[in-house]
Amino acid sequence: MKRLTLLMLPLMMTCCTSNRGADIRALTVDDIAVTVTPQENREYSYTDKKSGYWYGRTHQDHFDDWFAGWNIATRRIFSDYTLAVDGTPLSRKDARKTTVSPDCLTRRWDNARERLQMVDNKEILSIAIDSVAGDSIAIALDETLLKNPVLQAGALCFTPVEVDSNIIKVAPATPQPVTFDGRWLKTPAAACGFLIAYGSEARCDSLIAEFRQDGKQLLEARKERMNSLLAHNTPLHSNLPEVDQSLAWITLTMDQLITRQQGRGIYAGLPWFNTYWGRDMFIALPGAALVTGQFDCAEEILKDFARLQDCDTASATYGRIPNLATPDSIIYNTADGTPRYAIEAWELMQYTGDRQFLAEVYPAIVRSIDQCIATQIDDKGYLMHADADTWMDVKRNGVPGSPRGNRANDIQYLWYCQLNAGIEMARLMNDPAHANQWQAVAESLKTNFERDYCDKENILIYDHLNADGTADLQYRPNQLFCFDLINDDNFKQRVTRRVWENLVYPWGVASLEQHDPQFHPQHENWDKYHKDDAYHNGTVWLWNNGIAMQRMIEYGQVETAWKLFCNMNRQALREGAVGSLSENADAHPRPGKTWAGRSGTFLQAWSNSEQLRVWYQCFLGIRPDLMNGIVVVEPHLPAAITSLETAVKIGNGRLTYIFKDGKFDIRLENVDAKLVIKEPETPQPAGNAIFDGVDFCRPDTTIDFPCMKQRYNKN
Repeated sequence: MKRLTLLMLPLMMTCCTSNRGADIRALTVDDIAVTVTPQENREYSYTDKKSGYWYGRTHQDHFDDWFAGWNIATRRIFSDYTLAVDGTPLSRKDARKTTVSPDCLTRRWDNARERLQMVDNKEILSIAIDSVAGDSIAIALDETLLKNPVLQAGALCFTPVEVDSNIIKVAPATPQPVTFDGRWLKTPAAACGFLIAYGSEARCDSLIAEFRQDGKQLLEARKERMNSLLAHNTPLHSNLPEVDQSLAWITLTMDQLITRQQGRGIYAGLPWFNTYWGRDMFIALPGAALVTGQFDCAEEILKDFARLQDCDTASATYGRIPNLATPDSIIYNTADGTPRYAIEAWELMQYTGDRQFLAEVYPAIVRSIDQCIATQIDDKGYLMHADADTWMDVKRNGVPGSPRGNRANDIQYLWYCQLNAGIEMARLMNDPAHANQWQAVAESLKTNFERDYCDKENILIYDHLNADGTADLQYRPNQLFCFDLINDDNFKQRVTRRVWENLVYPWGVASLEQHDPQFHPQHENWDKYHKDDAYHNGTVWLWNNGIAMQRMIEYGQVETAWKLFCNMNRQALREGAVGSLSENADAHPRPGKTWAGRSGTFLQAWSNSEQLRVWYQCFLGIRPDLMNGIVVVEPHLPAAITSLETAVKIGNGRLTYIFKDGKFDIRLENVDAKLVIKEPETPQPAGNAIFDGVDFCRPDTTIDFPCMKQRYNKN
C-alpha cells in the first residue's frame, strides 16, 4: 500500500481561496461516445428528466420489447420507428457506423445520417436526418401501441392505446408538405428529419413550434447540462482513460434517473422500474446526488418524499416513508426505506452544513422513529418486520421467495443508524427528550446485537432472527452492513474474508451461497424454475458490490476491491446497455461461457450509485462532516493509479484532489471547515494474515442443486 505523502499541505488546514479545481481536465459527452457494432447490438436509454424515457437497441429493426421505445409517466406511448430515403428503408443492421453518446444516438448510412435526441422537461423527440443522398425522407411508426392515424395539414396524429386522452403528433422538423400512404409519412429531404410530440393537440402544436424555433438551443442546453455535471461537479483526469470514461458515463446514466415524475425523485431503474421506490431511492441518493454535488436536488427529493409519509395514525404503516410511489398509488410495504430516509437526511447535512433544511424534515423523522418505538420493536430494541419487508422482497403467489422475518440483520443496522441520525438531529433541534429516549434504544440494540447475531466459531453474522428467536443460518451478503453494531474487529475481518470467498464473484455479489440447497445458479432458467425463485437466492446483485468493496478497502485490501471495481467499469463501457450497470447478473456463467450474463433491469439506480459512492468515499476517501466542521480525506488508491486530478463539491465550495509522483495535494476551496488528511490504517501494519490469498468466489459447476425443481406450487 502506498504511503501517504503530503504536498504543500499540513495535517489540518482551513479553507483556501485558490481556484485550481477549475483547471482540472474533464471529459465531455462527445469524448465518451461509444461506437457499437451490429454484433453487439447494445441497449441504450435517454430520459427527458421529467417523466419520459426512450429505450432502444442500436442495431435492431422493429424493437418490440415490452418497454421498447417512448414511455411517459409509466405508460407506453409507442415502441419503435423506421426511416426511409426515397422509399427505401434504412436498416439499422446496415448502418455504416452507430455511436451512442449520453445526449445523442447517431447512425450513419451511405445515404443518410440519423440523430435521435430528447429535450429536457419537454415531451418531444427529435429525429434529425441529414447528409441525405436522395429527394425524400419518410418515417413509419410501429403501430402496436397506436390507433386512429389521422393526417392533418403538415402532420400525422395517433392516439396512444394506453393513454387515449392524449395524442402524439409526427411532423417534419422544418415545415414541408407531407403525404401518408397508410404506413409511411413522407416529406422532402429538406425537412431535415421529424419531430414527435406528446400531449393534447394544443400541447403538441406548441412543442413542435417551440422546437422549430429554438430546437438547436434546447439541445445545446441539454448537452451543456451534462457537460457541466462532468466539468464542475465531477471532473476527473487520471492515467487510466477507461476509468475516467466509465465513471463519466455512470455519472450521466445515473443522472438520467433523477426525474420529476411525482415531485423530485429517482427512478429505480429502466426499463420497468420507471417509478419511485423509497428503498432504492435512498440507497441511490449518495452516489446520485451527494458525491456528485447535486445538493439542491437531494434536498428537494427528501422534502418531496417527506410529504408522502404515511401520516394516518390509524394506519398499520403510520410513520413510514413509501416503498413505492407511482402516479396511481402509494405503497408502504418496506422496513428499510424509512431508516434510509433518515440516514440520508443526516448525510446530506454532512455534505452541506445546512441546518435550515433540518427544520423541514424533522417532524417526519420524529414520526418515523416514535412510531417504531411504540409499536415495532421488541424488548431488546430490535426492529420487527414482515418476511418480505426487506430489500429481499420478492413474492410469488403471495409466498415470500426469501423470507427474512422478523428481525433481519441489515434492518437492525439501518434502525441503529436511523436512531443515531435522529439523536444528532434532536440535539440540533434542542429536543433533549427525544435524543435521550432514542439514545437508550440505540444502546440497548447495540449491546444485544453482538451476542444474539454473531457466531464467532463459524464466522457468521446471522441473516435474521426468526419470530421464535431462533437464528437463520443461510449465508447471505447482508451481514456486511452490520459492522457498526459489532466491537470485535478481528471477527469482522474474518467475516469480510469469508463473504468474499463465498459470495463475491468477479461479476458481483451473490444473494446466497452456492452450496445452499435453495441456491439458483442463474437468474433466468425457465426450463427448471421461475426466475423469482432465483431473484434473491443466488442471483448476483450489483448494488451489494458497494458494501463488499468498502469492507475490503477498510481492511487494507484495496487491490482486491479494485478488481471488482474495474469489472464494473468494463460492463458500463463494453457490455449490455451503453454506460450503465445492470440490476443483476447470473452467479454461474452459462455452459460454454467464462463470464456471467446480466439480467434484471439494464440500468439500475443503486448499481450505478454504489459504484460512484465507493469511488469517492472509499477509494478517494472523501468524507465530509460539516456538522462538526471538518472534512476527512483518507485515500486508498490502487497501485494502477499513478496520477489523478479531481474535485468534488462540498458545502458552498469544493475540494481539489491531486495525486502525482507519489504525493497528494488536497485542498479545500471556500469551505468553512478544517481539512483532516489521514494515513490509511491497516489492522496489522506489516500485512494482514487474515486476508493472505483472498480472492473471488469461483462457481462450483459440479453441484447438483435441489433447487432445479420448482420451489413453489403455481396454484
